[in-house]
Amino acid sequence: MGKIKIVLADDHRLVRDGIKALLAKSSDFVIAGEADDGKELLELLKKAKPDVALIDISMPNLTGLEAIPLIKKDFPGTRIILLTMHADPDYIIKAIQSGTHGYLLKDVEPEELHLAVKTVAKGEKYFNATISNIMIDNLSRIEESKEEQNLSPREMEVLTLVADGLSTKLIADKLSISIRTVETHRLNIMKKLQVNNTAELVRKALEKNLIQ
Repeated sequence: MGKIKIVLADDHRLVRDGIKALLAKSSDFVIAGEADDGKELLELLKKAKPDVALIDISMPNLTGLEAIPLIKKDFPGTRIILLTMHADPDYIIKAIQSGTHGYLLKDVEPEELHLAVKTVAKGEKYFNATISNIMIDNLSRIEESKEEQNLSPREMEVLTLVADGLSTKLIADKLSISIRTVETHRLNIMKKLQVNNTAELVRKALEKNLIQ
């Protein structure tokens, strides 16, 4: 592979100058053009036909996220890396769903920026450890939330009575169900909330506002 042609899109000139300085540390790259916003980027792509577009999310006229599907449609040969200050999971998820090939934060070290560009230019994807950890944490919260939302109405009744301090027998009498059924509900609730005993169950239910 020859030199990798790169275009930059960011509405802050100082940021673009900083990125160029980082890329200049490698002889494998050549800057084929710069853009101040998303619309200017699309015009630039027609002329430059770069291998990789390094683009910011927050840009006037057309944001980086809005530009991604247009780039993929009209310039399928151009690989896309979002280089941004946004570490919010919502931005990362939208970027991945839109089809970005890489996602980096602007505090990236030069070596990692170089690696990301080379990796993406080869047809692979690149999401560094920081972004991957954010996604893993977010997915864990989503899964935990799903489990909590999956508590059945009967399980919510049992949970409330457990939190009130009622014994298994009293709960069974109050709900007109068998002791065995109460025990089954309690085990299912503990499994869904990922706790091991009644004290943990009550504490987590209070933390998650499942009970008052």
